[in-house]
Amino acid sequence: MSVDGEQAEAVAEVLSRFVSNGVVTESGVTYTDAEDEGTPFGPAKVYGYLVVDEHLEETRQKLSEALWHLGQILPMPAPAFHTIEDEDWMASWKQHYHPIPIGQRLLVLPVWIEQYDHQRIPVRIDPSMAFGTGTHPTTQLCLEMVERYTQPGQAVIDVGCGSGILSIAALRLGASHALGVDIDNAAIRSTCENAAANDVLAKLETGLGSVDEIRQGQFSIRQAPLVLANILAPVIIRLFAAGLAELVEPGGVIVLSGILAEQAEQVKDAALASGLKFIEMVQMGDWVSIILRQS
Repeated sequence: MSVDGEQAEAVAEVLSRFVSNGVVTESGVTYTDAEDEGTPFGPAKVYGYLVVDEHLEETRQKLSEALWHLGQILPMPAPAFHTIEDEDWMASWKQHYHPIPIGQRLLVLPVWIEQYDHQRIPVRIDPSMAFGTGTHPTTQLCLEMVERYTQPGQAVIDVGCGSGILSIAALRLGASHALGVDIDNAAIRSTCENAAANDVLAKLETGLGSVDEIRQGQFSIRQAPLVLANILAPVIIRLFAAGLAELVEPGGVIVLSGILAEQAEQVKDAALASGLKFIEMVQMGDWVSIILRQS
């Protein structure tokens, strides 16, 4: 049912007494800037699912009565009921994820797919876990640059590792060691599980943190010849102020992604102000990846 924001919580509480598998609330969202997680606005739609069994009509009657009583306090529309066909949602969801060729050599695979093009290097990722599944242009751009700039035997630092896809790709391409850091515990767990699925866990170091923690020596390396940062542009700019460029060894390369085309000059300016030298900018749709070198 569709209600205003003040009613949504009360309706959700009532629904939760009668439905299984929880309640879903949807509403419009406004964003104040590129880092904003969003502020709900406008009417909210509250959903719950009733099991079709011998108690369905009784449950629906009790739910309608409970909502009617709530409506005497907070006037609201009557609930609407719709029949939904039973489906194996997990199997249906998986059908939408297919192998994604990246660049000349890489192939991003959902973990459940066994068969693949053996002329490419597989990178197995669980798409349900964390940001970085290979489907978004920013990740694809960054993966192409990882393929282009990874040198066998080199170490890699991945700032904001998400699912670990970039670190894992670098290791599959011959990097000797990868450090992937993130400020989200879920991302660290995802990175470790995906690394295990690709048999590179022994070469991957992970931990909570960002630029400050790396520079302070909380991990085994403080610099690398290849640094990756597939984050939001405002965050990248802020990280340059925190010393992001110092993670790149002399002569090394940093790959920046997660940047909208209109934000590219700001990011580039911040990188150049940190002493880096511009190499190239690659674009896919509205997104760009910027590559620079440490002098």
